[in-house]
Formats: sequence, structure tokens, C-alpha cells
Amino acid sequence: MTANEDQEMELEALRSIYEGDECFKEISPVSFQFRVGELEDSKAFILDITWPETYPETAPQISLEAFFNNRISAETKQLILAKLEEQVEANLGAAMMYTLFEWAKENQETLMENHKSVVTAVTLTSNSEVSAPATAAKKKEKKEQLTKAQKRRMINKTDHKGELPRGWNWVDVIKHVSGNS
Repeated sequence: MTANEDQEMELEALRSIYEGDECFKEISPVSFQFRVGELEDSKAFILDITWPETYPETAPQISLEAFFNNRISAETKQLILAKLEEQVEANLGAAMMYTLFEWAKENQETLMENHKSVVTAVTLTSNSEVSAPATAAKKKEKKEQLTKAQKRRMINKTDHKGELPRGWNWVDVIKHVSGNS
């Protein structure tokens, strides 16, 4: 069999085995993603595997560069890749995708035992940039400008504390009540 025939047979097998499995994703006929672990699990990771033209005679390209893996430290990624390379060497010349995926699932705890989540912080360049749009919005909300005559009338209606005297709007209340009866 040629390498392409081996690839076609393995591709059919993978499609039938992982049909409906949300952990397996076929990017192209020679490129796959496989999530090891549940989405919520902090120790989950995604394997990106691409077959070269001469696969399975040559090793597939394995990567952990998916955005999902950004929380995994570089040391842990190197450990996972080294252990997977050992599995690839042991299975070279044969269809190995299913074996790699299942081995990674079974050994997830061992592979991730030294895992410490990488915390990436989002930093703001300055607080003034963030608050500037808010102050601009406040400046646009201008108060209604009173004329001098309106201000004089307001002052004449209020006492020395700036409060309106008791009952200043009783006329409006009496008109309202008498209009409803």
C-alpha cells in the first residue's frame, strides 16, 4: 500500500470511530484537532496533528499552539510533546492517530501533573484613557442655562438655605384635586 492509501484508510477509521465526538475535529483530510479532557477542566488541552505526505512512514507534526492551550506553561507543553514523540517513534510505519489520542486521554493526569495555569493579564495603558470617554459624555449633558431674571425669581422664592417655602406649590395641588372631583 502507498502512503496515500494508508492515510485514506486511517481517515475513514477515524471518521467512523469519532463520529459525533466533540473532542475530535477534522480540519482537513490531513489535519486534525483532538481535545484531551473536558472543556471546563483546567488540565484539558488540544492536540493539533498534521500528516506529512509520507505519513505513516514519517512522523506526524504535533503541535500544542492552539489558543485553548495558552493557559498551559511552556514546560508542560514540552513534556507532553516529548511523551507523544516517544509514542510516535514506537508506532512509526503504522496508523497511529487513534493510539495517540487514546494514549493522551489515558495519561492526561500524568502529563498534566506539574501543570500550573498560566495567568495572562490584560493591562490598561492608563486610567485616563478609560475614563476620558465617560467624562466626555458627562460634558455633553449640559444643564439648562437660566437667564438672570429666572435666577432672580428662583432666589426670591427660596429662603436663605435655598429651599422653597412650605406650601409653595399648594395651588397646583388644589387645582389638581379639585379637577378630579
